[in-house]
Amino acid sequence: MHGRDRELSMVEKLLGEARAGRGGALVVRGHAGIGKTMVLVAARDSAAASGMVVLQTNGAEAETALPFAGLHQLLAPLLGNLDVLTPRLRRTLLGAFGQDDLRPDLFTVGLAVLELLGDRAARTPLLIVAEDAHWLDPETLDVLVFVARRLTVEPIAAVLAVRAQHTDVLARTGLDGLSLGELDDEAARRVLDDHAPGLPARLRARILREAAGNPLALVELPRLLASESAPELLPLNERLESAFTDRFEQMPPGTRAVLAVLAADTGCPLPALLAIAGVLTGAGVPAEAIQPAIDAGLLQVQAQRLRFRHPLVRSAVYRSVSDIARLTIHAVLADALAHDPDRRAWHRSAATLGADDDVSADLEAAAGRALERGALGVAVTGLDRASELTTDAARRSSLLLRAADLASQAHDRKAAVRLIARVDPRQGDVLDRGRLAVVRDLVEPGDVRDVARIDELCGHALDAQAAGDTGLAAMLCWRAASRCWWAGLPAEVGARITTVTDKLGLAVDDPRALAIAAYAQPDAFGPDVLRRLPAVAPGPGDVDGLHYLGGAALILGDFVQASAIMTTVAAGYRAQGRAALLARTLSSAGFIRLWLGRWPAVRADTEEAEALAEETGEQFWVVAARASRALHEAMAGNSAEATRLADAVLAGPLVTGVRFAAEAAQHARGVAANAEGRHEEALAILLRVFDPADSTHHLDMSGWALPDLADAAVRSGRRPDVRAIIGQAAERAARLPSPMLHRSLAYAKAVLASDDEAGPAFEAAFALDHTDWPVHRARLSLAYGTWLRRRKRILESRPPLRAARDGFDELGAHVWGRLAREELRASGEESTGRAVRSGERLTAQELQTAMLAAAGLSNREIGQRLFLSHRTVSSHLYRIYPKLGISGRSQLRAALAPVPEQPPGRGAAQGRPPGQGPAWPDSVD
Repeated sequence: MHGRDRELSMVEKLLGEARAGRGGALVVRGHAGIGKTMVLVAARDSAAASGMVVLQTNGAEAETALPFAGLHQLLAPLLGNLDVLTPRLRRTLLGAFGQDDLRPDLFTVGLAVLELLGDRAARTPLLIVAEDAHWLDPETLDVLVFVARRLTVEPIAAVLAVRAQHTDVLARTGLDGLSLGELDDEAARRVLDDHAPGLPARLRARILREAAGNPLALVELPRLLASESAPELLPLNERLESAFTDRFEQMPPGTRAVLAVLAADTGCPLPALLAIAGVLTGAGVPAEAIQPAIDAGLLQVQAQRLRFRHPLVRSAVYRSVSDIARLTIHAVLADALAHDPDRRAWHRSAATLGADDDVSADLEAAAGRALERGALGVAVTGLDRASELTTDAARRSSLLLRAADLASQAHDRKAAVRLIARVDPRQGDVLDRGRLAVVRDLVEPGDVRDVARIDELCGHALDAQAAGDTGLAAMLCWRAASRCWWAGLPAEVGARITTVTDKLGLAVDDPRALAIAAYAQPDAFGPDVLRRLPAVAPGPGDVDGLHYLGGAALILGDFVQASAIMTTVAAGYRAQGRAALLARTLSSAGFIRLWLGRWPAVRADTEEAEALAEETGEQFWVVAARASRALHEAMAGNSAEATRLADAVLAGPLVTGVRFAAEAAQHARGVAANAEGRHEEALAILLRVFDPADSTHHLDMSGWALPDLADAAVRSGRRPDVRAIIGQAAERAARLPSPMLHRSLAYAKAVLASDDEAGPAFEAAFALDHTDWPVHRARLSLAYGTWLRRRKRILESRPPLRAARDGFDELGAHVWGRLAREELRASGEESTGRAVRSGERLTAQELQTAMLAAAGLSNREIGQRLFLSHRTVSSHLYRIYPKLGISGRSQLRAALAPVPEQPPGRGAAQGRPPGQGPAWPDSVD
């Protein structure tokens, strides 16, 4: 190879790192003929020379609609060793290959592949090669990305080649990229001299000019231009195809027949290939007929498969065959592959002119089989093609709608939008129109503040109910209610939704009914929902039902109940491999666990939520997770990072109209400004979240910011500026028994009270149960201790200030802890500096691993929970032990010393009002 020193050095570095146990992946991009294949050949040769095992898969247009075809090709050498997998992972992988009745999910398939590859690599380092990755089936591509992102501690390298025009393939995956450009003049001359020495100077100059640094052109153009069979004005790719066409037409009849059949199905087994070629020629075609094509550089044998030397060769051959001959080839292929119904369906499709309902039905059936194997992308393609072949307009719209629904589930919004645009609502019934509204709301939400969209969803819900589909009607109401809460719309809008929901006949304790009521009209129905929540118990397998309940508890401020439910929901979604829903759950849980003092879990959950949301394409939940992280960083005292995250959230287009995420980011900015002593600025920032006209206002979540608003008002000397806000919050709290609102309001009232009224206000605040609310408890202790000290009640002030200091230290709230120390120093008592807690030395994923290991889970169990290989878990533990200053697993629990997570309503001594004795140890003064 000439002119590729930089590229080859990158490949060598990748292979060397993998042999050292630091795996990685490289995506090679470039135009046709630019040398991607040569880079992959160089990688294979180098890997083999160093003793690495090479596994390869090649994308093929004919196999893009076959579920996990590329993955099966890649893993074929390892499939005899599936006993290394746990039973669940083994069944999942076999289910993906259609050999088990278990319906797999993509993340569990990915984990099974990672474990299988890792087991082999533990004996000999591996190289994975994927050529023409843009033609791999969608599920194989997704699994390869899943694996590639988790190779950091595996002795595995992966090199994947993608043609440049497929810009969306492997984009935004976080994988390293290598872009191949044209060869420079010197390298181009050397390539030409290697392949066509002795050319006349004029022809040599012309080839160099027209090849423009494309290596394949430098190799092929000399023969083409020497014969002058291609017009000079044709584009380069067409000229190269013309060169391959000429070579194809010079082959013997039997060879041409083999090439034509292989061009129609590059995965066709050799016996079938020769038999079908014989049908085309009318005589038997022996295997020897392939050799002339190999000698002419049209075919090659690679990884025990017959392949075209270059995709342009396949394209040239396929175009060279007449239309009627192509139809015949596909028809014969369909007959020959009757034992393979999926391949047969696609060849029947290619052999069809015009509409054909029988072929359409075959494709629909193939899509159903793909769906059973968890191959949503393949199912979408099948239903789309089936819609093109049906003669029934109503069935066409129904097929397109089903395809769009599956595309939305696969988070392929671009495909879903394209499919929706072709659906004709007039052809379907009211249920089809309702389903279309749900899918459209998922993939084209538009402005969530659009009340007309809510009315439209409610109208479809009534139609669905009248048609007898209560489930669809409830889903439509839920979509409407979600928009209502996300955008913080007025109560009268929510009333329209609950009026419709009342007509569905849902049971009063149906999780959907409770969630819709809470989201649509929290003030009107919140008290009843909060009263019913503890008694509602969906079946243990009803994770979605629990998700509804957890969401209702969250927005109504019952964080203790919400946290317990969300923990169960997250475990359920993990077990089911539903990574996108897990990302949403972890992101939501991050908001509530902040206030319950479970900060290590918050850090781990929000970072995992962001990573999973990125992987599954849930970009809005990436934003929500960052908003949660911003608030956590602000409360921990990391003001610069909090402000950076919050500013990024507020500047992004996805947050427009979604007031709950905007409020969280704005709240984080206010907390950060308070922490840095910029109290006037903090007050201005936080006043916005209480202004209904402001884009960061959210009625429910603004109540959570009352303590920080009160602190900013007191420290800036502007108590009167927030008096009206406190009054409005008190009026709402009188109607809504939200635990979070009541605790936040009680703190704000105590802090803002005059000296004469502060005592009773603190007494009222401490009368609330703060057992499971350590953040509020510590802040209240700090405020009360500060008030006592400033009233010269020095000895009385020290116990609450110590309790605040210790509480903040336990949480990791640095700034508030420093304030408590300053107040203690002002009272005449010095404190030692805060020691950094062991868990704060760990990364988020290390912390997750450590907490699960401390709970007694094995490395394999931890890996399955976190979608990591057990070797990655082992590597994390190897780094964790020295960071924590321990030598083994048995010491993890003590080293982490987490805040106890206790069942709702139980725990340590309750907080008590000042008049009844403090909620901290008696003073020794």
